[in-house]
Amino acid sequence: MASYNKVLLMGNLTRDPEVRFLANNNAICKIGLAVNRRYTLADGTKKEDVLFVDCDAFGKTAEAIGKFFSKGRPIFIEGHLRLDEWQDKQTNEKRQKMKVVIDTFNFIDSKSGGAGGGGGAGSDDGYQDSAPPAGRVVTRGPAQPQAQSMSEDDIPF
Repeated sequence: MASYNKVLLMGNLTRDPEVRFLANNNAICKIGLAVNRRYTLADGTKKEDVLFVDCDAFGKTAEAIGKFFSKGRPIFIEGHLRLDEWQDKQTNEKRQKMKVVIDTFNFIDSKSGGAGGGGGAGSDDGYQDSAPPAGRVVTRGPAQPQAQSMSEDDIPF
């Protein structure tokens, strides 16, 4: 049986990124993303639904998100779904939560100086104190391209 696990989302951060480092110095960044869906009902009434999605990033991607993003800033992410499972300490019940693991992201706006809360110690993505230009794609891992140029016309929605 074939399967495919790919997520593309564009929305605004609901809080400042939370960046932490493991004992092996690998970065983990947690963000909340608000994604809006606008539609019109049959009677002409306009509606808007908001979906809140928890996302995690790792490594250089985590450091870059922590460095360049803050609450309210738009982001385009590409990643995959992951199901976290744990045992509730108070009720001893099994708990689950679906999250998106961010593989790559794209800056949507051209806001400069977007240092987000959470830092980004030592990211060597080529940018030091200012946000990279709009359209810059930051990727995780050497197997993927380091940068791609993208315009608003390239976004499928």
